[in-house]
Amino acid sequence: MVDALCTELQMQSDFLGKDTIYTIYFGGGTPSLLGYDHLKKLMRVIQFEYDLSSNPEVTLEANPDDLTQEKLSMLYEHGVNRLSIGVQTFNDEKLKWMNRQHTGQEAIDTFYAARQAGFENISMDLIYALPAQDNELWLADLKQMIRLRPEHISSYSLTIEPKTAFGNWLGKGKIKPIDEDHAAEQFEILLDYTRQHGYEQYEISNFAQPGYESQHNSGYWKDEKFLGIGPSAHSYNGKFRKANIANNAKYIKGLNEKDIPFEVMTLSKEDQINEYILTSLRTKWGTDLDLLKHKYGIDLMQVHGSFLEKLSYKDLLFEEEGFLILTDSGKLLADKIASDLFVYSND
Repeated sequence: MVDALCTELQMQSDFLGKDTIYTIYFGGGTPSLLGYDHLKKLMRVIQFEYDLSSNPEVTLEANPDDLTQEKLSMLYEHGVNRLSIGVQTFNDEKLKWMNRQHTGQEAIDTFYAARQAGFENISMDLIYALPAQDNELWLADLKQMIRLRPEHISSYSLTIEPKTAFGNWLGKGKIKPIDEDHAAEQFEILLDYTRQHGYEQYEISNFAQPGYESQHNSGYWKDEKFLGIGPSAHSYNGKFRKANIANNAKYIKGLNEKDIPFEVMTLSKEDQINEYILTSLRTKWGTDLDLLKHKYGIDLMQVHGSFLEKLSYKDLLFEEEGFLILTDSGKLLADKIASDLFVYSND
């Protein structure tokens, strides 16, 4: 797999038009399983084939149970300068229910071990709206997280997808559907508690101490180009998206034959506009009305003026210096508001 990734990195070196690379993100699956030689090999190919900035943000996603002190030191020594640790919860009972392999204490120990290895930029994930997770349990998770004070926190509501273990349990009545009112209540607790302790919500699910927003993810939300490498990876060059095949064996076979198995998704102007609205509206920066006018030739105030007035009147959204920005109440309805602002060719 690593050899195939290296081959694709070489073959894709022109995809971004020789742009300077400011962020590298090892994510999806469990990249913390990479050994010393594998990580070294991938980083060497990236450094040789791409124009890197002098200090790129290099993030690696990891589970606490994968991160020994030795592994953490190896990652730091080989250029990884940001960790994203999948904690999910510090409650052992809930971790067991989610089939996680670590305990709450192991997550805490991993954080301190990462600090000892030299990491000064750590993100940790939490999930809320878990079954039978009352507000007291949720607040306990938040208090423990704030005691650690990672530079960045990502927090998501539990989602139950079909064809997953949770989806099967839901179908068999072993768990109840997620209570949206309960999820909204815990989201509001999350907003209040992180704000009280110096974290800024810069995207609906992401909170950072000043200066520690994820540069990589912010690029997605700001409609910037990106290159994805590996099975299932998506890429975007400002004109079209492409998606690599999801099957590992077929991916490796294709790369062994110097052929990247992918499909191209050509985006209409409306697709690009709607994707930008959907992602930008989730951020603290909001949707840039001038960008929509100059890049796509669409005047959103003209197309949706009365609806935007209604959202403003209901205190769900406001306009500031040419940007549409959601209020805290609006963030609870972000996807619905965004979809109502979509434009179509017959508008």
